[in-house]
Amino acid sequence: MAKKLITNAKAARRKKRKRHKVAMGRMKEFSYRGYSLEELQKMNFDEFAALLPARGRRTLKRGWDEERMKVVRKIIASDGSKPVRTHRRDIIILPQFVGKKVAVHNGKEFIEVDIKPEMIGHYLGEFALTRKEVKHSGPGVGATRSSKFVPLK
Repeated sequence: MAKKLITNAKAARRKKRKRHKVAMGRMKEFSYRGYSLEELQKMNFDEFAALLPARGRRTLKRGWDEERMKVVRKIIASDGSKPVRTHRRDIIILPQFVGKKVAVHNGKEFIEVDIKPEMIGHYLGEFALTRKEVKHSGPGVGATRSSKFVPLK
């Protein structure tokens, strides 16, 4: 059977990009606001803070209290094999955290998070979700007469 002719220009561009990615053999190099990971790690604290969005920039400008600074120092000093456990969900992920493991408390348990370059600028709490997906079983006590006899597949 002959190949299907692509008439949509948008679909043609998408297909061309996909072929180009396969030809390149790998995905694009990581960058945050135009800076590579190495450049971000060499920046001082104020230069990095200037790259963040408004909320993160304001958080870093106001400074962290001693408890948060203690956790940040512990994460930076860790070798990355054993996770650093913390309840502090409002710590912004810095470039120095990349490659480390952090166990963030979600209210019930500690969720282990491997810090990747794409996480820079986000908060630790964003990667340890506090709510579970609701999974309903069959009708229970107090159900109406008609719903008690609904087949469970």
